[in-house]
Amino acid sequence: MGSSIMTLKEKANKIRQILCTTYPDVKTQLNFKTPFQLLVATILSAQCTDRQVNQVTQILFFQLSTPQDFAEADIDTIEKLIRPTGFYHNKAKNIRLCSEMLINRFNGMVPDTLEDLIQLAGVGRKTANVVLGAAFGKPGIVVDTHVARISGRLGLTRNQYPEKIEMDLMMLIPKKSWNEFCLRLIYFGRAICKARKPGCVSCPLLHLCPYSLQINSV
Repeated sequence: MGSSIMTLKEKANKIRQILCTTYPDVKTQLNFKTPFQLLVATILSAQCTDRQVNQVTQILFFQLSTPQDFAEADIDTIEKLIRPTGFYHNKAKNIRLCSEMLINRFNGMVPDTLEDLIQLAGVGRKTANVVLGAAFGKPGIVVDTHVARISGRLGLTRNQYPEKIEMDLMMLIPKKSWNEFCLRLIYFGRAICKARKPGCVSCPLLHLCPYSLQINSV
């Protein structure tokens, strides 16, 4: 059992090193100036591209930029501003309620712990970890669709549920590298290891990928 775990850790370390060389400089693609703006942008990013979110928030944050602004805004106004991100009824409701909770529970400030963040409306572990990493520099594993897909393809997890994938990766990746590792998987997923047609021919991780052997032997 011990040797198996160590072998998987060694493989994870090789993957991490290759991705670090391939994508040396990584950061969240969401534009923000404050932790609260990042929180809102991340909520909006559900089922929406970062590019689309950035287009929306460029106008949104010009009109509404603080928890107080959103808490006092008419829900129809928020919906109209965020409509292009999709699911705007639910997102508007969550953002407004989240803003009210920040004012009432946290003195209008975005908390910097996972436990506090996931209490907020519309905030799950993925959103919380994005905010912790990008706004506060705290380590976290962000399991979005790219991270879930690629970590499964590479054999770093056998789990389907984001929280279990998160725990698996936490065991394999050094804590100080959690944020950057997930960002690099996201970059890698967008550029090469795409959902429908992975670019195995140009993949720097090809020799470490059991998924590529499976699909290329069919």
